[in-house]
Amino acid sequence: MPFRPTHRQLEYLVALDETRHFGRAAQACHVSQPTLSVQISLLEKQLGVVLVERTPGAISLSSVGQEIAAAARSVLATLDDIVTVASAGRDNLGSLIRLGVVPTFGPYFLPVFLPDLHRLYPALRIHVREERPTLLEEQVRGGEIDCALGQQPRQAEAFVFDLVCHEQIFLGVPANHRLASAAKVRLADLRGETLLTLGRGHRLVENVRELATLSGSTMADDYEGTSLDALRQMVAIEMGLSLFPEFYVRTEFAKEANVKLLTIDDWPASREMGFFWRSSSARSAHFRQLAVLARTMLGKRGPGQPVSLSDNA
Repeated sequence: MPFRPTHRQLEYLVALDETRHFGRAAQACHVSQPTLSVQISLLEKQLGVVLVERTPGAISLSSVGQEIAAAARSVLATLDDIVTVASAGRDNLGSLIRLGVVPTFGPYFLPVFLPDLHRLYPALRIHVREERPTLLEEQVRGGEIDCALGQQPRQAEAFVFDLVCHEQIFLGVPANHRLASAAKVRLADLRGETLLTLGRGHRLVENVRELATLSGSTMADDYEGTSLDALRQMVAIEMGLSLFPEFYVRTEFAKEANVKLLTIDDWPASREMGFFWRSSSARSAHFRQLAVLARTMLGKRGPGQPVSLSDNA
């Protein structure tokens, strides 16, 4: 029978990766330092590889050690999922979900989603964390959070993605801009314009880059917004144009008089938003139920209906 590391050995390796110190790792695992050291040495011998590079006054994980530590995090998270499913059952979706959300969608979608979720599962606790998409993928893969709400992850094979909606993306222009009186524009109308975007790590940057390439406009190289609100304010004071997703528009543009929203006839921009989680997670049924509920909620609220731009035209 092939060797398999024990649960405790994996915990020790992960703790060592996080602390880079045998004493602190042992303290985190509530064992003595000799116990942890012996188990790490045994794990290296059993695997036939060097996991820890020991130098005077410091330690670090070897490249293979880092890869095994990352895999160990995923294994430990899956074991935690199994315990959660067994102890809490499926009726309350496991009692706790650590949910990551992208900041361009979560804060505007969750206020309409969470009340329905709470009515159906009043005992369920939701811990929400906002992060950029790249970080969310890392945290879901590593088990720091259970699932996330955003666009489909880059490494699709490592995750399950359950689509919730197609979100339309609008072009925002200053109220006195030459295009502000039009409800729709074409790509050619944007030639020479300056496009503002969020900082690196946001997937919306890709939409802005694509628009700049297709239209002959330019991306501002001296400004990157920290939030959609910041972008809206920059557009309002005529620093450039920018893109705004549908749920942000629905919640934040009702009283916005200084930015007009347009659609681009020959560039029907949209993005797919949904829940995603580790493909190895034992809680897939819980997270699929979140997606089902979200789609049902959107159905009751009239999905696919265009956002009314009458107040911003």
